[in-house]
Formats: sequence, C-alpha cells, structure tokens
Amino acid sequence: MSRFEQHVILITGGGSGLGRATAVHVAKEGARLALVDVSEAGLAATVEAVQAAAPDAEILTHVADVADEAQVAGYVAATLERFGRVDGFFNNAGIEGKQGATEEYGSEEFARVLSINLSGVFLGLKHVLAVMREQGSGSVVNTASVGGIRGVGNQSGYAAAKHGVVGLTRNSAVEYGQHGVRINAIAPGAIWTPMVEGSMRQIDPQNPEKAAEQFVQANPMKRYGRPEEIGSLVAFLLSDESTFINAAVIPIDGGQSAKY
Repeated sequence: MSRFEQHVILITGGGSGLGRATAVHVAKEGARLALVDVSEAGLAATVEAVQAAAPDAEILTHVADVADEAQVAGYVAATLERFGRVDGFFNNAGIEGKQGATEEYGSEEFARVLSINLSGVFLGLKHVLAVMREQGSGSVVNTASVGGIRGVGNQSGYAAAKHGVVGLTRNSAVEYGQHGVRINAIAPGAIWTPMVEGSMRQIDPQNPEKAAEQFVQANPMKRYGRPEEIGSLVAFLLSDESTFINAAVIPIDGGQSAKY
C-alpha cells in the first residue's frame, strides 16, 4: 500500500516550484490533492504534471490569495467539502520580494512580503490546525528558508518573514503535539525554481546567468537543488514514517547554511 493511499494533502503555492514537485511526488503514492495558488494558469500546469505522473489522481484546484483570511477559510472549506478531511498540509506559498539594503527597503514592500510569507502561513495554520485538532491527527510542513535561520543580505522582508515562519512552526508544534498533530518546517537553500530565477534577474538584470553561476559557487555542493529533492523531504515529513518528528526546522541546502 502506498504511503498516501486515500490521504488528503493540501498544498499552497501549488502552481509552481516546490508545490508542484511535491504534488507530483505524493500523487504518485496515492494522495488526493487540494492545490491552492493565486495563479489559475499555474494550477492548470500542475494538474497536467500530476496527471502525467499519476493519471488516476483526484485533484481539487482552488484559486486564492493566502494573505486574505476569507480566501484562506475558503480553500480549507472547499477541501473539506470535496474530501472531508485534511491529512497533510504543505504550507508553502510565498514570494521573494524586491532586493535592497534595509535603509532602502520600501515599507510597503516589507509589508507585502510579510503579508504573504508570514501572515499567509499563520492563516493557513489557524484554519487547518482547527481541522486537524478535531480529527486528532495530521502533519504540517511549513516552508521557511535558509534565510529563516541566518541572515541574507538585501532581503529584509524575506528574512524577517522566514524567521517568523520558524517561530510559528515551533510554537504551534508545542501547542498541537498533544492533539496528534505534528508541525515541522523545511529551510531550503538555493533551489532552481522560478522564484530563484527571478532573484538572479534582480541581482544582475543584464546577465542573470552569470549571477546564477556566481551564487551557486558559494554552495559546498556547487549546484542548485532540484524541486524534486524538496518534494521527497516534504513527503517524508507528511508521511507516517516521521511520526516522532515535531517542531523540527530542517535545512535542505547542500550545506549552504553550515558555511555562515
């Protein structure tokens, strides 16, 4: 029997990158999927990728802004209406935001990044944990970042939000462990996703390929991670193979965080 046979896995940021890779991974192991993203086109592309890997997968898609509480309540309600429960939650949606030194970082941009990357995670936890507590079971994986466990230059909003995700993860894990619910976080480094590509264009608009090569040389493994490598870790944390892992923040960065 597959690890996720008949399990309902809810994924935000499901329209690209880490969310898409995780959706494909768990669907191949029998999961029923609820995919949330602000991009309808992104969700359609993920459905196509999932169906190519797992033709019989049951998939719900829901367009929502994770920073809007009414819309968060909406995606949880839609999942319950379709599937009746939530067994695993990959609380993943996020943006990088603009880059710039702290004194140059715009206040509106700072608020925007926190609203999606931190408030969005909080709101997801708020509404999904109520469901899991009632069930008496569930596993949550929040997407933090290497930028949530150490400083990263020129990304005040992103670093502040991801440090906040680490705090939310640990706090909620302490609260809900007694209810049979586990909450962990992953801290990815440089994973080759559309968000990282955008970051390289910000660093060097004229030559993003050069910026990408210089950036990756700082990694002990001298390469970018693949979204599929993240999907494997998330699947493990959502599965019953990790039933005594709670409140963990796990770097998956090729050793990047060990150097600083």
